[in-house]
Amino acid sequence: MNAPDPRDEVVTHLPALRAFALSLTRNRATADDMMQDTVLKAWTNIDKFEPGTNMRAWLFTILRNNFYTSRRKLNREVADVDNVFTDTLSVKPEHDGRLQMMDFKQALNELPDEQREALMLVGASGFSYDDAAEMCGVATGTIKSRVNRARAKLTELLHLDEDDALELTDSATIAVVGNPGLPA
Repeated sequence: MNAPDPRDEVVTHLPALRAFALSLTRNRATADDMMQDTVLKAWTNIDKFEPGTNMRAWLFTILRNNFYTSRRKLNREVADVDNVFTDTLSVKPEHDGRLQMMDFKQALNELPDEQREALMLVGASGFSYDDAAEMCGVATGTIKSRVNRARAKLTELLHLDEDDALELTDSATIAVVGNPGLPA
């Protein structure tokens, strides 16, 4: 009996892949481009995928590597660090939930790339610490430390106390913030 074609599985991971791309790039158009590059690389190199292993982790690793490769190439470009230009493009939210989400996005964007990446892999994407560590090429303890520091920093930036209720929009966001004192 022939094994199923791994190409059939790629499609099932596209929503999670896009969410991860958005968390890394913070730009929808760039995230879509990165996703397209990732799927193209995965598709053309599908023979390098080992059947029986974690397809989602393989795709996330390709995306992550594409992200850091593109960042190295863009080092000479001037970034909108203070969001001066981007802030002129935004629309003010009309209710508290949107304000809180904006605060959350801003706080998430203030995290160092490695912490944000670890938090998105473990908290929002649901990968285990071991899987996330393997994708990032670091020790499991390093991922745990990055997640813990990221959660603590988010809690600080959002001015949250242990007793504060998180009135954010979805369970994935709440999973990212989590409890900074507890493992995910």
